[in-house]
Amino acid sequence: MDLKFIKYEKRNHIAYITFNRPERMNALHPPCHAEMDSVWDDFVADKSAWVAIVTGAGDKGFSAGNDLRWTAENRGQLAETIRGKGGFAGITARYDIYKPIIAAVNGFALGGGFEIALACDIIIAAEHARFGLPEPRVGLMAAAGGVHRLPRQIPLKIAMGMMLTGKHITAADALRYGIANEVVPLKDLMATAEKWAAEIMECSPLSVQATKEAAMNGLGTPVEAAFAKHYDLQSKLFRSKDAVEGPLAFSQKRKPNWTGE
Repeated sequence: MDLKFIKYEKRNHIAYITFNRPERMNALHPPCHAEMDSVWDDFVADKSAWVAIVTGAGDKGFSAGNDLRWTAENRGQLAETIRGKGGFAGITARYDIYKPIIAAVNGFALGGGFEIALACDIIIAAEHARFGLPEPRVGLMAAAGGVHRLPRQIPLKIAMGMMLTGKHITAADALRYGIANEVVPLKDLMATAEKWAAEIMECSPLSVQATKEAAMNGLGTPVEAAFAKHYDLQSKLFRSKDAVEGPLAFSQKRKPNWTGE
């Protein structure tokens, strides 16, 4: 895969995805989105990749969102920044990724950068990280899902206060509001994200994926209807090799050997 703006590598069942434009605070433009579409396609298709960790190059920015300089230089092409196959960074409008995604936020996560993090399952933030949706301050709106995801993930009044003023919040605030799962010193950021990934991988990858799929598809649905949605998913999971291996390993007092099959 020929990538110019994204670093992508896989080790020990973990896919590492790094926005690699530190000179622009890892702001993204259409070529980045196209590369990210390819990266996510590969992650979904690779059965040996069980968890993804997304971060930004350097220590200042996870992603500053839309590359406004590129937008100014390419007037009339703004829609391309959010209308790629999977939306902003290939993830904000993609709903078929049931493998866990961890955002390791190493600095500013603003605008589309914050929307990327909100589209992930777990957020680990460095102590100096900042979050915000400042689009109204430049005549735009958080159209890559931010205006919808943020009010669903934190109290409405807090979300509206953030969105209508464009103000940033600290990593400590993000933890307090329930956006971040953990806040750590920058030097511990990736190790902490990997710790979370390792804990996830102690579980069956098929069970984890089925859990995420059922949870996400059931959001906004009455419990009875949500149950009905996951019957087929549950039946498929219970017929898997991992569903045999889990109870067997437990009975034999050993760690299970997950295969994802």
